[in-house]
Formats: sequence, C-alpha cells, structure tokens
Amino acid sequence: MRSKWRRLTAAAAACITGVSLAACSSTEGASGAGGGSGSSGKVVVWAVQDDTLNPVVKAEMSKFNNANHASASLQTFVNDPYKQKLQTALGSPQAPDVFFNWGGGNLAQYVHAGDVVDLTSLLNGDPTWKAKFLPSVLNTAKIDGKYYGVPMEGVQPVFLFVNKAVMTKANITAMPATWDDLLTDVDKMKAAGISNPIALAGTQSWTELMWLEYLLDRVGGPQKFADIVAGKPGAWSDPAVVQALTMIQDLVKRGAFGSNFSAINYDNHGTEALFTTGKSGMQLMGSWELSGLVGTFPKFMKTGNLEWAPFPAVSNGAGDPKDIVGNPSNFYSITKSSKNVKTAEAFLKTVSSDDYVAQLIKIGQVPAIAGVESQLNTGNYPDYTQFVYGLVKNAPSFAQSWDQALSPSVAQTMLTDLQKVFLNKMSPQDFGKAMDAAK
Repeated sequence: MRSKWRRLTAAAAACITGVSLAACSSTEGASGAGGGSGSSGKVVVWAVQDDTLNPVVKAEMSKFNNANHASASLQTFVNDPYKQKLQTALGSPQAPDVFFNWGGGNLAQYVHAGDVVDLTSLLNGDPTWKAKFLPSVLNTAKIDGKYYGVPMEGVQPVFLFVNKAVMTKANITAMPATWDDLLTDVDKMKAAGISNPIALAGTQSWTELMWLEYLLDRVGGPQKFADIVAGKPGAWSDPAVVQALTMIQDLVKRGAFGSNFSAINYDNHGTEALFTTGKSGMQLMGSWELSGLVGTFPKFMKTGNLEWAPFPAVSNGAGDPKDIVGNPSNFYSITKSSKNVKTAEAFLKTVSSDDYVAQLIKIGQVPAIAGVESQLNTGNYPDYTQFVYGLVKNAPSFAQSWDQALSPSVAQTMLTDLQKVFLNKMSPQDFGKAMDAAK
C-alpha cells in the first residue's frame, strides 16, 4: 500500500524565510583569519555559508559573548571552497578555534593528523549535556572510540520531494511505496509530457550518489556499506552493489532524469527550477532543500504543491524500508592550535540551549536533540518537521553520506566514477573493480 500524500500548506509556506547557500564567500564579525591571537576569550568560528542558519548562530553567539565576557565571531564560506580552505588551514597559524564539519571520514582525516581536540572528557564530565543529543547522531563524530564534535544543526535525512501538480497532471494519486511504483510513475510522467520526471543535477555527482546510497541499502541492507567503510576486500564488487548500479542505469535509460541531466547544476538552482516549473515531478534531496525552495522560489511555495515521501522499498531486498541516508547532522569541533580551548568548549554548549533549539525549529530544522517532538509542533511547518523527525527516530539505520563517511581520496574517486556509470561510460562491474583498488 502506498503512503499518503503529505503537503506543506500555502499558509505555512508563506511564513518561511531563508535562502540556500549563496554563490560567494563572506566574513561575518571577525577581522582575523584564525584563532591564534591568544587574546583572552577570543574564539573564531568557521562555518559554511547558510543565510537561514547563520543568523541563528550569530544571535546565540551574541548572547554567549555577553554572558561570558567573550569575543566569539563567525566567518562563513561557500561549501566546496570551505572544504579546501579548511584542509589548508588546520594545523597552521591560520586555523580557526572552532570549525564546522560533517563528521565521519571528513572529520577523521583531521583527527588522525592530530589537529582536533578530544571532547570525550568534556561530554562525559557533563552527562546531562551529553544526554541531550540523539546518540546515533552524536556518534557520527566519534572517531576511534572518542568524541571530536557536537551536533550544531538539524538532522538532514534524504527523501523524495514531490510536486503535487505534476503528479496530478500525470494521474498519479499516491507516493511510490516500492521501486516498481517509482518506475511506473516515471512512465506516467513521460506519457504526460513531463520532460525530466525526476530532477537530477548531473554536473555534481553527490546528487547522483544519493541514489546509490539508498539502493544499496534497500537491496543489500546497511552491512554492505559497513563492509565498504571497514575496507573489506571486494566489498565494492559485492553483487548488491552491482545490482544497485544496474538499477540506476536502467532508470537513466528509462528517461527518468531526461536527456540533459549531465548539464544541470544544483548550486545555480537548476533542479529546483525544473521542479518548481512543472518540468519535473520529483527530486531526491536532503531536508535542507526546503529553505532553498522557500528563499528562491517563493511563488511555488505559496501554491501548496510541495509534498514529500520516504525513498521506496525494493521488493525482495534485504534492507529495511525505514532505513535512511543523509547527514545525521553537521558538527562543531575545536582545533588543537586554539589558544582559547576553554572558551571554545564553553561556546560548544550553546548548540543545546533552549533558545538555539527553538530557533532551529523556527527555521524548519529538526535538532539532533532528544525529546523535541512537542516543540516541533510550534514551528511554521509542523507537518514537515514531524515527518523529518519521524524518519530519523524510526530509522533502524541512518547511514552517513558516503562522500563524508569515506576518506577524501576514496570519495573523490567514487564520485568521478559514479558520473561515468550514470552516463553509461562505465559498467557496474568496472566501477566495483576500480573502487576496490582505490586508496
């Protein structure tokens, strides 16, 4: 049985404010490049630019400064340039005191280089504070049995965003509960003249990766990726990986993503434009997509046509249909080169304050904080936030995005070769062989 439609009402959508990541970097509130000044209470925080979240961080930072006679400041950068800048800065005099990261393999590289403060004693020394975080999320920043980060924003599972008007045009009356349902819906949309049934930004293969992440889980269960992370010989060539990639190539050949998906870019709102103008009926994306749609396509949001659904099940697959993938959260960590570690540690505790949690909910995020179900009803769009929280709360497995869970070098090889698979320039078998050899 297919799941029921879920809709964000036009009235609620009209209350939302915020935009997606901007196209250039900015500096907010800090004149120095890092935290090496040694001045008492001075803490420089680096983060990715997000015009919805950054004001919330700055407001909490201002309260922290006033209460602690401190001087914490925020510097923000666009996503990909930020990753490059962070790699260069950590371990140098230009490093910040606190830095935003994705946990997993992304954080592990800095931990293994000796650039990150171990927060285990800080968390264990304040069990009430530690207990505020959802354990499955907090553990994403647990490296070699020790904690090196705390969640600083909402959970970010990936799921289907749906344009109800397109579904109605194609005579589709319910969400796809199974993979076969999804294939049928693609055929119906094509027959109704929908050029790109599912919007996909093929210029950035992390958008393609989400399809592989879910299909491997649905086909083989979470242990298949766990074997990959553990470096099990031949894990990338497992029959479940080959089957998942074959299903992707079949979907591409079916015309699900249109004929020009490889030229579509996410950062310039290419997929959102297709989705909001009725040229696409679906998009597989993370929960962060809401703020991008609201900020850039407010007219669409007022129509009430935005709906959402879990990724469908695969018949006879070993994976639980309740499993999810995405970013359990993003994290704050402290650099070892900071001369104000104690102030930085105090700043980390702002991420669980009542005011900060309430503001995250207000902007549509679902905090990685236990027991917030009742608070989620107080935001501008409770149906959406309750859906997201329910996905995370009920998921037997929440797999971190592979490009963050794996080492940067392996992740880059994976993303490059995955694009070739989507373009039918590499077979699933050859992909597995190449990845088994990747270092």
